[in-house]
Amino acid sequence: MITQLWFVLVMLGVVAAARGVGDRTGVPFSILLTLAGLVIGFLPGPTMQLDPEIVLVLVLPPLLYSTARSSSLLAIRANMRPIVSLSVVLVLLTSFAVGALVSLVVPGMPLAVGMVLGAAVAPPDPVAALSVGRRAGMPPRLSTLIAGEGLLNDASALTTYQVAVAAAVGGTFSWADASGRFALAVVGGVAVGTVVALTIRTARPVLTDPLIGNAVSLAAPFVAYLLAEEIHSSGVLAVVIAGLLVGHDAGRGETGASRLQTGAVWQLVAFLLEGFVFLLIGQQLPDVLRGLQDHDTASVAAAAAVTVGAVLVIRPLWLLFTQWVPSWLHARLGSGPSERLGGRELIALSWAGTRGVISLAAVSAVPLTVDSGEPFPHRDLLVFCTYMVVLVTLVGQGLTFAPLLRKLGLRANAAEAEQLRDEARLATVKAGLATVDDLLAQKEIGPPLADALRASLHARAKRYRARIETLAVSDDGEIKRSPGYETSLAARRAIIDAQQRELLRWRDAGRLPDSSLRILRRELDHEERTLPDR
Repeated sequence: MITQLWFVLVMLGVVAAARGVGDRTGVPFSILLTLAGLVIGFLPGPTMQLDPEIVLVLVLPPLLYSTARSSSLLAIRANMRPIVSLSVVLVLLTSFAVGALVSLVVPGMPLAVGMVLGAAVAPPDPVAALSVGRRAGMPPRLSTLIAGEGLLNDASALTTYQVAVAAAVGGTFSWADASGRFALAVVGGVAVGTVVALTIRTARPVLTDPLIGNAVSLAAPFVAYLLAEEIHSSGVLAVVIAGLLVGHDAGRGETGASRLQTGAVWQLVAFLLEGFVFLLIGQQLPDVLRGLQDHDTASVAAAAAVTVGAVLVIRPLWLLFTQWVPSWLHARLGSGPSERLGGRELIALSWAGTRGVISLAAVSAVPLTVDSGEPFPHRDLLVFCTYMVVLVTLVGQGLTFAPLLRKLGLRANAAEAEQLRDEARLATVKAGLATVDDLLAQKEIGPPLADALRASLHARAKRYRARIETLAVSDDGEIKRSPGYETSLAARRAIIDAQQRELLRWRDAGRLPDSSLRILRRELDHEERTLPDR
């Protein structure tokens, strides 16, 4: 136990170090961790083994829920057609294409076995692409499409995977059975996710304690996943739907303290799980290579080549096809010209199909034997091909995605987004001033307090208007702050630092107990969080 604990602590240190190096160099820490895992995998000593059940039940639900909570339900709904095209149609197309190609180049491989591989490598994992894209200032619509695809594609891929495994193990395949399973997975997943989200919303008035609210939030993805799996529907889709609805509804009935604490908890959970997952990916290579000892080299090379090639080629071809659909068909489908992607967006979206731990977990969960008791055909080859896809897309596409975005000139208008936020802040100030007038008219507050509140709100409004005027003249979309505003920020930070030091002096002199120090420092911490990043 002590040795295992030391190993986990060392891995945690590697995760933290990779995050620090990534922040300084701009290289996504997911890629750094994968490369570090490759090195650790070949070193003597203990390594972590990929347990597909742990990944699918304990790791995947909280990761999906965390991403869904921070996603925009309205943005996903506005881009639902292209997201469904990527997360359902493209997944099915990739599964069939990879399955057919691999079964052709590997002698004796049944189509159902090839389909197992195709379903495993079909769903992109957007973590690396999004982390690179956000750092590079990727436009919001591309971020929405990549995130929406990553949230919904796991359900369609894993359902296809389950059908393919059943056909490969039992030796029979029924289109009617496959269609029924898929429909049940979708309908049941949506229903369970909605029920879980509505239950949380109903319970929020009594979840005033931030700790209880956090406990419920951490339990939510597992409840949604397990309930959906109990009725043989998509647990993945249930988690995504629950996370989207809970995140969309977070402003209603939830205290500010709960939102702050829940957000911080989920940031930590996502950071740790993602870190260990990508480190785990790299460490699997030695085991994967050992499984190929009895396979023909030519078949291994051919299978890996067509699998990686198909994954890289089918995505851009499908994206091009969807944009070349005649205008009359776009109109009949209800999509206007504004929903169509430009050439630069197509190239960027084509290169954002990085694969990750879901693919490895799925292929590692393939049964060892079929119903007849014989070994599952070509199982080790499936694992190797999946690993090659993950490695090529995660490292290759992940490292080149940011340079590609810069080359294409795809960059969000940061000044416009910040200007919109300041206009919203100004609207909240106006709402606050109206509330002060109402309270004064109802004689709930007196004129002196009303004047003080108005003065504070007017000062804030003046600051927002000055920022809006500065941002409105930005030509390149970059956020430019006036020297006076920068001086004001520096002064406010200096004041907060001085207040923090004074509280510590009081505590060290015995004039302030630690319990009171923590309360007062938390007040200053919240004030500091309202300041823009340096």
